[in-house]
Amino acid sequence: MSQTLLTDYEDTLEPSQEVTAPQRRWWAWRELSLFWRTFFMLALLLLGSILAWLQALRAFEFEPRAVQTSRQIASQVNLSRAALINADAIARLSLLKTMAQEEGLRITPRESSDTFVAADSDAMTLDIVRELRQRLGASTIVARQVNGSNGLWIAFEMDGDPYWFRTDLERFTTPGGKAWIIWLSVAAALSLMGAALIAGLINRPLKALSFAASRVREGNFNASRLDEGVHTSEIREVNIGFNRMAQRLAKLDQDRALMLAGISHDLRTPLARLRLEAELSVSDLEARANMAADIAQLDAIIDKFLDYARPDMVALTAMPLQDIVLACVRPLQDQPDIAIRLHLEDGVQVLAEEVELCRILSNLLENARKYGKSPNTGIAHIEVTALAREHWVFIKVRDHGVGVDSDQIANLTKPFYRGEAARTAANGAGLGLAIVEKTIQRMGGAFALNNSSTGGLSANIKLQRAPKP
Repeated sequence: MSQTLLTDYEDTLEPSQEVTAPQRRWWAWRELSLFWRTFFMLALLLLGSILAWLQALRAFEFEPRAVQTSRQIASQVNLSRAALINADAIARLSLLKTMAQEEGLRITPRESSDTFVAADSDAMTLDIVRELRQRLGASTIVARQVNGSNGLWIAFEMDGDPYWFRTDLERFTTPGGKAWIIWLSVAAALSLMGAALIAGLINRPLKALSFAASRVREGNFNASRLDEGVHTSEIREVNIGFNRMAQRLAKLDQDRALMLAGISHDLRTPLARLRLEAELSVSDLEARANMAADIAQLDAIIDKFLDYARPDMVALTAMPLQDIVLACVRPLQDQPDIAIRLHLEDGVQVLAEEVELCRILSNLLENARKYGKSPNTGIAHIEVTALAREHWVFIKVRDHGVGVDSDQIANLTKPFYRGEAARTAANGAGLGLAIVEKTIQRMGGAFALNNSSTGGLSANIKLQRAPKP
């Protein structure tokens, strides 16, 4: 039964349409809030700017620095080779020792059994290797490790013998490495933080405007006032215009309620006189009864107008739903043309206004009694179901009558609407279900109608569940 109630309530929503993967991704982007849209766009802009600066730095700094570094290394190789070739054996040993101690340069014989690892650790090193091969020859070997010893190793020949020339690449001032990664990460993080801050500043007044508009939609004009002293001139003008609009709507709503209440009150006096005159002057009993019925119907219509003109704000309190339902059902249990079955979950507390909730349930029960009778038996079989799920309470009042045409269901809650079907053709003001929907919305809930799959009309109510003490 609980699953049926939830299914009936969900069936009143518009059916979803099957969408493709690209459409789903596009809709996911459209569903993002303004904050996230602004944040992502600013983040893309900032990250794109960082990448553009990185490419510009590479073009105007990294590549020229690689050329300069390769020139210095090639000059060291050529000068060292020339110095060693022109020195005798004793001077050569002294020169090699001085180069190792003072300059960190080593020249060792190259053996066929030497193992080495090519220098290709990063883009900067690759640029240096390419420049060195252009200056020292295409067959030049450049390694970052020889026989387990790290460094920048360059193979060259001297007097026909192969040698290794070793230096440290860190001796040259070269940008890149971990420092650049750290700085780029810091710049990206600061850019994203700035994007989030800017998006929040842009979104804050719009979020306040959205909140105020929702309060106006719910009829709470007092809680919808916006700050008229903000420094941004455009936001200040929007806030001032919105506040004036809310004030005017509040006055119009008060005037509407006052007008309806005044008209309804003023009509009761001549109706009372008509009833009294009919009782005294009309001798025909049937005519007098018909006149009294018409006057009673007019009086009931006036009551509907008064109900529809009630203020929008109600005080919600926690109350046991089961007691309220039983109180509304009790006056109808002894009627011969109605049979009511209850499926109520024990201990359900609902946030509502007791008198208003009783009026809602009584209105729905009376509506089901009038228009939900079985064509065969003439008895209205009504089911009232209530259950709680998470923060909400679901109530369903269902009859087993002929139902309503699907094209008329959406119009049943419109004020003054009366359809052509049997259940909507009775005399009345056409305000009953409109009052029910409006009252439920005032209490923070939702109301929906739908035809049951096995026949009859279901009125589905969704109200706030009272928090547990």
